[in-house]
Amino acid sequence: MDKNKKELRLIYKSLRKQLSERDIEQKSLEITNNLIQLPIWDKTYFQVFLPITEQKEVDTELILHLLSGKDKEILISKSNFETREMIHFLLTDNTRIAKNEYNIPEPVEGIEVPSKKIEVVFVPLLAYDKKGNRVGYGKGFYDKFLSECNPDVIKIGLSFFEPEELISDIFEGDVQLDYCVTPHINHRFEV
Repeated sequence: MDKNKKELRLIYKSLRKQLSERDIEQKSLEITNNLIQLPIWDKTYFQVFLPITEQKEVDTELILHLLSGKDKEILISKSNFETREMIHFLLTDNTRIAKNEYNIPEPVEGIEVPSKKIEVVFVPLLAYDKKGNRVGYGKGFYDKFLSECNPDVIKIGLSFFEPEELISDIFEGDVQLDYCVTPHINHRFEV
């Protein structure tokens, strides 16, 4: 039976709570290893989310190391909760990171890069379906940000879990993923 976003948020928050630190570490490593198979390595500008550890998100530290080792330009973002906008900063050795009031690690300041320049985005999510629709926390930050990117930006979800059959309450402003990488398999979606 198809589920709606609200149901899926509850289910996947609960599933994540059951993961140990060791599970998260191991599954995040497997996800990073699977990323190597994607056809994205000719790109230069990669936006990576920093995980909210309290929400047991995929640990992206290994992805940062992978991108750095391939000499990619890495962008991390700061969220404005009043405008629902994300500002993207180049990650450098001097970047200071602090947690905001929602425990989201963010750059304090830095060299700003426009959304149009970003070629690959790693998208956090709670759940997704077999068509590449995703469920986040419901604030709409990523849908807004992804709609500001070039149409050919590559959108990659990262998930510890496999897809649902179908999310029942998708609406027009929802931006579909191109891929979702799990510890076991890379899902490719025809958008």
